[in-house]
Amino acid sequence: MTTATPVINKGAVFRDLGYDPHEGQQLVHDSKAPRRVLASGTRWGKSTCAAMEAICAAMEPKDRSVGWVCAPTFELADKVYREIALIAAERLRHRLVLLRESDKKLVLRNLSGGLSEIRAKSADNPVSLLGEGLDWLICDEASRLKPAIWEGHLSQRLLDKKGWALLISTPKGKGWFYDAFRRGQGDDPRYESWNFPSWTNPHLDAETIAAERERLPERVFRQELGGQFLEGAGQVFRGVRDIATGEWQEPVKDQVYYAGLDLAKVEDFTVLVLMNTERQVVFADRFHRIDWALQVERIKATVDRFGGNVIILVDSTGSGEPVFEQLRRSGLICRAYPFTARSKSDLINNLAMMIEREEITIPRPDLWPVGIDELESFEYAITDAGNVKTGAASGCHDDCVVALALAVWRLRRGAGVQLTV
Repeated sequence: MTTATPVINKGAVFRDLGYDPHEGQQLVHDSKAPRRVLASGTRWGKSTCAAMEAICAAMEPKDRSVGWVCAPTFELADKVYREIALIAAERLRHRLVLLRESDKKLVLRNLSGGLSEIRAKSADNPVSLLGEGLDWLICDEASRLKPAIWEGHLSQRLLDKKGWALLISTPKGKGWFYDAFRRGQGDDPRYESWNFPSWTNPHLDAETIAAERERLPERVFRQELGGQFLEGAGQVFRGVRDIATGEWQEPVKDQVYYAGLDLAKVEDFTVLVLMNTERQVVFADRFHRIDWALQVERIKATVDRFGGNVIILVDSTGSGEPVFEQLRRSGLICRAYPFTARSKSDLINNLAMMIEREEITIPRPDLWPVGIDELESFEYAITDAGNVKTGAASGCHDDCVVALALAVWRLRRGAGVQLTV
């Protein structure tokens, strides 16, 4: 006669740990489906929910159990694993057998005295995902994983022990994660799924949501906080041709202009974009394969032509830093905008929002075809390493986009709009 494995009382564990799940989290905890799919907006509480599921799995009475927290990168996997490790160190110290930071490994003594191992894993090295069978698996940022990683590596680890998986993510288009979500909404008894916007987290205040709605383009807000699965999620700028109704303009005496400058020397193009205070692009220059000193002279000649009242925001990252200093020494009014993953994302989101709201005007497509093409082909995507990559589609450039984004950012600051950089 086979004795059934005792089922752990999650409610009792949660009370001992001081965790009070909100209504949406409780639905996930109550589910007994072997494949659970949680799609929600940011700051909904996915990581905490997953960490508590992992703790309960580790406490189940077994001789030995193994569970993984996996994500596209170690940094992303560490989000959930770090919460698990913190709970173990603070609330389960009497059960802690091993906590090793070097290889993200944690071992707890479970309720029957057996050993439960928890490890963080990165999907950027598929070879490391081979080997042992798993009792359970948590996939964070699952929408960023390649389908082959889930189908050929991770799901295979669950077969021997009939293990369960919890897939959590903010939606990113309609890929394999969306397909898994749809299975949970259908008749497949192995799957159960949920879709929650960020504001269903009762601990997230309405003012924060309102501020993000104001700051982000509508499409980005719908995906990142609304938790919606959107078609063509990689495309950034919508309604480009609706704002492409302008003309190139001659300089106006005593007019103040705001400019964005994206620098390049060989492969890409240096682009200078000028806007007036009415938020119209009035001039753009694009050139490459020119010595830095000649580039500075060319930029200064344009500024002088427009009366010298030009405030320039410059990408000062990498090779742009010494050129930025040359521009300042030549007497130009320049401000630096160093690029990081966050600062570039803010820059692009700001431009997307201004285009979406038709708050800027760019020249007609026949006057600025290269600018229109770059805007319409510009995308963001998730790299194999799980990083956000912004840029034009393959074979295109994004120099006009970046220069325009810098000009718009500088213009909004000049208009007194509070921006973070």
